[in-house]
Amino acid sequence: MIKKETLSKISQHKENWEKNTLNKVLNKRPERKEKFFTGSNIEVDRVYTELDIQDFDYVNDLGFPGEYPYTRGVQPTMYRGRLWTMRQYAGFGTAEESNKRYKYLLSQGQTGLSVAFDLPTQIGYDSDHPLSQGEVGKVGVAIDSLKDMEILFEGIPLDKVSTSMTINAPAAILLAMYIALAEKQGITPDGLSGTIQNDILKEYIARGTYIFPPEPSMRLITDIFEYCSAHMPKWNTISISGYHIREAGATAVQEVAFTLANGIAYVEAAIKAGLSVDDFAPRLSFFFNAHNDLLEEVAKFRAARRLWAKIMKERFKAENPKSMMLRFHTQTAGSTLTAQQPDNNIVRVAIQALAAVLGGTQSLHTNSRDEALALPTEDSVRIALRTQQIIAHESGVAETIDPLAGSYYVEYLTNTIEQKALEYIEKIDKLGGAPRAIEKGFIQQEIQNSAYGYQMEVEQGKRIVVGVNKYQIEEESPKGLLKVDPSVRKLQEEKIRQLKATRDNDQVAVVLQELRDTAETDENLMPVIIKCVKAYCTLGEICDALRTVFGEYKASINI
Repeated sequence: MIKKETLSKISQHKENWEKNTLNKVLNKRPERKEKFFTGSNIEVDRVYTELDIQDFDYVNDLGFPGEYPYTRGVQPTMYRGRLWTMRQYAGFGTAEESNKRYKYLLSQGQTGLSVAFDLPTQIGYDSDHPLSQGEVGKVGVAIDSLKDMEILFEGIPLDKVSTSMTINAPAAILLAMYIALAEKQGITPDGLSGTIQNDILKEYIARGTYIFPPEPSMRLITDIFEYCSAHMPKWNTISISGYHIREAGATAVQEVAFTLANGIAYVEAAIKAGLSVDDFAPRLSFFFNAHNDLLEEVAKFRAARRLWAKIMKERFKAENPKSMMLRFHTQTAGSTLTAQQPDNNIVRVAIQALAAVLGGTQSLHTNSRDEALALPTEDSVRIALRTQQIIAHESGVAETIDPLAGSYYVEYLTNTIEQKALEYIEKIDKLGGAPRAIEKGFIQQEIQNSAYGYQMEVEQGKRIVVGVNKYQIEEESPKGLLKVDPSVRKLQEEKIRQLKATRDNDQVAVVLQELRDTAETDENLMPVIIKCVKAYCTLGEICDALRTVFGEYKASINI
């Protein structure tokens, strides 16, 4: 705590400064705006002092890296010990094409893989399904069966890399494929490291790639928690995602609040399913967005870490320190990329990546300059990766831990974001928790209001987007964009036809029936899903078997 006499002295000095120095300048040259605000509409004062953090307690609010409340980071040495994992999100077309991209990225210094799946895979349809028409391989790689997974990771030893998979509704199936593939490489589940996103609540909120209703969806998630806690100690069982919430238009405060509220719901569901908090909580991970407001973003990451530590310790009575650590992956903000003057995106991404590093991320994806136009080219992904490498090796920010700690402004923002996020969480608690708040449309409406407010500011010129509403130029149509060959669907259809002609279809029928029977019980579904993928059941067949028991979710929002 700061002494009263110190605060009084600073207050007097500030008053004298305003009277004798500041006002003389303001009378001649007014400031650019009457008031300044962060992206979360937190008013920004012209200067910050100890007066703005009067109740600041170093030990309880800040502490040291690797110790509760983890404001300064989850590791005692952070990047002095090991740099963050440079994990570029990639995948398009066929498994063969994506495999080539992964090997290229690894050859350029990437240190972890991140798999993007196409839309049919994300919503549990095979490439030959009528609803897959026009979408196969477009926004990610098409995975229809274990055969595709074998091709995707051909020549990549799974015990030597960590793999993140951005998959939600069918997460259990893709994880099962990864386990089965590892077994073919002679690797047991306990030797695998990586993450599945597996966050269905944010799908209902912001993204829409859901399959099943909330209750069976949560059952699949807790089944994964239980299976992995017993067999996959190095695997992150969920990546609770604020990224897509932010992409939908949420503010930094809302991103923290709604993400942690979803995290609370997953912890509660797991405890209700009979799991002990310290058995599964150490492998929970998070996924955040890195936006343009550099200092607000740094504060956001620090606030989220501190707030989650308090929630786990005070609310859920976790005792294992690892249960209290908020470990997170970061991706730079796709929504900030502009089709106009796409090279400007290189600068935006550099600022956002710097925010993530200064905020203490564990892994990072940097977007490519051309992603507002098409899938990124090799040149573009190399620049994006080099951005991380330059920050890591040339900027100096990785040489000390939490270098912005003690900044009056950053500490003020950290405190303010934490408090405002907590107020949101308390509102959500009163509504009955995140699933109920989603059902009522509360979270969706809050995001919509923020998105609308932001867009109005852009259209009215109150918020400048360089190259969009100011500093425009005449531009030629972009050239050299990466396009996915439309023949990908035909290739995948042929793969499926050959698979069904050569596999043991009697065995397929047996294991799919076992899956349906198990889904009717409370038994863990992971072992039978693994059986299904090993029998070369397709993703669509497995999802359809579960659809017959669980049904499909139809969005209905009452605001």
